[in-house]
Amino acid sequence: MLRRLRRAAGVSSALFAKDETIVIRPDPARRAALAAAFAAALLPAPALAQNADAAAFPSRPIRMVVPYVPGGLPDTLGRIVAQRLGDAFKRPVLIDNRPGAGGIIGTELVARALPDGYTLLVADLGQTAITPAMTPKLPYNIRRDFAPVSLLGTSPFFLAVNSSTGISTLKEFVAYARARNGSASYGSSGVGSPHHLAMEMLRLRLGIELVHVPYKGSGQSTPAIVSGEVPALFTVLPTVSAHVKSGTIRLLGVASATRSAQAPDVPTFAELGVKDFVLLPSVSVLAPSGTPGPVIERLATEIGKAIRHPDSVQKLAAMGIDPVGSTPAEYAKQLRADIELFVQAVRASGVKAE
Repeated sequence: MLRRLRRAAGVSSALFAKDETIVIRPDPARRAALAAAFAAALLPAPALAQNADAAAFPSRPIRMVVPYVPGGLPDTLGRIVAQRLGDAFKRPVLIDNRPGAGGIIGTELVARALPDGYTLLVADLGQTAITPAMTPKLPYNIRRDFAPVSLLGTSPFFLAVNSSTGISTLKEFVAYARARNGSASYGSSGVGSPHHLAMEMLRLRLGIELVHVPYKGSGQSTPAIVSGEVPALFTVLPTVSAHVKSGTIRLLGVASATRSAQAPDVPTFAELGVKDFVLLPSVSVLAPSGTPGPVIERLATEIGKAIRHPDSVQKLAAMGIDPVGSTPAEYAKQLRADIELFVQAVRASGVKAE
């Protein structure tokens, strides 16, 4: 009988001695289990639900919405990540292209989705910072309706000039513009594009006047600078690398915090005396606001592994993309900076959504 009592109470038999007072003491394992149960009982119901969701996540396929047609940079990075996430989660991760209204349709779809981690947005600066700065009356609010998950990658922006201008430095570029009394031009991939707004920000900080010549994408603006139709523009390196090697195009500065490994001889604008001019076109992942924190952390961790996988790094390098894979907090900080920067850029350019 005594043995049965001991076992039922989880009491160590070594605690019993003949003719001594019996003291019931649970063994360490039982004590730890009781403590854990007590702590869990003190958690509010939402916290328990979130922890349960995170532990079971994912239990079904994940959808990554790209608000553009297939083939663009967000789509390409989204597919690279989706493949590796699917392998890690043992669940399908599907790309859902929802183009329309300059990306607004797909972005709104995610903003209205259930905040459970199964619907994500793959976005570029157009959706996270430029469109909100240009279009105040959107059907969603990036800060309010989305939770940052991870920054996938960035692409350094270079100020490029046609070598026939004789410009070799940023100082000479300023002199070139001032000598033409506001008639010097520059190209971009379109009104409101990062290429356009980057030059407007630089123009404002350098105190020069330039005429904007918008083209329909880099497929038109790159040939324009190569031919000398426009003397300058902002660009990513892969689109002009062959022309840089041939000497047709010169790179004057890079709008990043540190020199780019893609062109280590090109100085940053900070080195050239232009402070706080960091503008990195990027692609990121966001979730609907209200998605449980543990789920977002799990997603960010696996996305970071996916984007930094050696195969992913190799593919991104060919596109001139630097892999990041940030934490949600790191991306939240970058997102705030991007939004503030492009609000300034839109004001400087005077551009408005049509």
